[in-house]
Amino acid sequence: MKIEPYLFFNGRCEEAIEFYRQAVGAKVEALIRFRESPEPPNPDCPVPPGWEDKVMHGSFRIGETLVMASDGHGGAPAEFRGFGLSITVKDAAEAKKVFDALADGGQVQAPLSPTFFSPSFGMAVDRFGVMWMVIALPT
Repeated sequence: MKIEPYLFFNGRCEEAIEFYRQAVGAKVEALIRFRESPEPPNPDCPVPPGWEDKVMHGSFRIGETLVMASDGHGGAPAEFRGFGLSITVKDAAEAKKVFDALADGGQVQAPLSPTFFSPSFGMAVDRFGVMWMVIALPT
């Protein structure tokens, strides 16, 4: 069994994927737009007008982890509450680089600092509302 995050960005998916590509080196594995679907839209879940070029399904890899993403179907704005993504890096220098990139345009919740479990740990909500915990491996 495996759990993989699936994030919905309500119209900002392509922007988010590009942000993660630059911030943490995400590698895009798939990007399928609504207009590229081999099946007609489900009448119970219609695609909003003008969303033909939005992302129906995308996936990208950060390190060993696959993250899936979509623009959704134009519902309420995405609110990522009750969870966060944790990213473990090799040392404090890499933690600073990754943390600063993810926090750019977002909000720092806990600045990077040493803890009993890590030489550098911090929490930030990125510009898309996703909460990240950055943890450097102990040396």
